[in-house]
Amino acid sequence: MQTFNEFFIRELKPGARPITRIECDDVAVSAADSRLTAFKTATDSMRFWIKGRKFSIQGLLGTEVCSNAFINGSMVIFRLAPQDYHRFHVPVSGIIEKFLEIPGCLYTVNPIAVNSKYCNVFTENKRVVALISAEEFGKVAFVAIGATMVGSITFSRKVGDYVKKGDEFGYFSFGGSTVICVFEKDTIKIDDDLLENSERSLETLVSVGMKLGISTKKYADTELPKVESCVIGA
Repeated sequence: MQTFNEFFIRELKPGARPITRIECDDVAVSAADSRLTAFKTATDSMRFWIKGRKFSIQGLLGTEVCSNAFINGSMVIFRLAPQDYHRFHVPVSGIIEKFLEIPGCLYTVNPIAVNSKYCNVFTENKRVVALISAEEFGKVAFVAIGATMVGSITFSRKVGDYVKKGDEFGYFSFGGSTVICVFEKDTIKIDDDLLENSERSLETLVSVGMKLGISTKKYADTELPKVESCVIGA
């Protein structure tokens, strides 16, 4: 590697990040090596973490992507530091329906900036919103947010592609940045430990492929087990 940027956008060796229950599409996984905060609703995120007066799901996603189902949906924030592996991955299996580029600034996305009451870096920074249609989770909005020194957000997939959870989705060039995933209301049960840490305003250190939560959509009208249904017999 001859430049810092080549280091930031380096690829991992195959198998370096095991994908939790890779055969089960009703299990969502972490999208990045990052510091994670997760919330059942956007209202919870503003109570425990985001203090900016201007934050809203519609402001984050833009009117072309945002729907009523997203307004009260669950939200997961993956904050990448400059030293982190800077490629991001698909959290759920599905088909890419749309990309929407939203221009903006390149403010820092560190916790001090996120907790500023005067502006909201998530809705004012440059970002690209990808919409994934997943059988197990409905629509999932994947937001790659630029930050200080991150002028380039590159996606490696295109509209119409089918992606499997854990697949590489793209990368940030140089510096720290953030990915936010927004799930439609009542489609995911995020792991309790992630929610509990976030309610205490604590970030959880995660790697690509770690378990994020399970689908509540597929079995909403049944009493069938969710994760247990993925166990493969001997």
